[in-house]
Amino acid sequence: MRIVIRVLWYFAFFWVMVLSAGTIIQYLDFKHDTFFLHIKQHAVDTGWYLPAFYCHIFASSVILIIGFFQFSKKVYNNRPLHKTLGKIYVFGILFIAAPGAYVMTLFVNRGPGVFASFLIQNTLWVVCTLAAWLLVMKGRIGDHKKMMRRSYALAFGAVTLRFYIWLFTTFGHGVGFEHNYLIIAFASWVPNLVLAEVINRNEEKTQRPLPTGE
Repeated sequence: MRIVIRVLWYFAFFWVMVLSAGTIIQYLDFKHDTFFLHIKQHAVDTGWYLPAFYCHIFASSVILIIGFFQFSKKVYNNRPLHKTLGKIYVFGILFIAAPGAYVMTLFVNRGPGVFASFLIQNTLWVVCTLAAWLLVMKGRIGDHKKMMRRSYALAFGAVTLRFYIWLFTTFGHGVGFEHNYLIIAFASWVPNLVLAEVINRNEEKTQRPLPTGE
């Protein structure tokens, strides 16, 4: 089991770094000649999309890396570092990444189902992150950890979405055929959230005191 967890950890780390570093390198010059922005030209012309887009992708790239290492025992046990990174994570989501995602969602042109998926995901992301912050402020560390897992599971949806797009494009016919993008839109974050709940439940079982005999 430990081997499987370690393999998944390295797999997740690889895709976090590929997405985050790749995004920063690709868009750091702020040129608008990328394929994605070309297909979003109508949205770009509104003047609303680009500021939201850059806020979302740059903040999310940093958040993904920070959030990943927040689950490391070395970082967690370094309380000043953990608190500092946690503040960056929370405020980065609530005031930069999530607002940018809301604006971007308004310009989704892949049908109402995909629009609903991104809207629900982003709203849950905000709710879980804010709840995690409020819980730690109240000293409820156990509940805070559980809520942070949910928050990061939703953030990690950006990674799994790109992974599915790469997978379908490399080994299939892309994401253009009917209902395909709708499927991966929900598959990119719903299983992540389910996995976070499984981890939370397993942690509860391991921490539950064993019954004592009479």
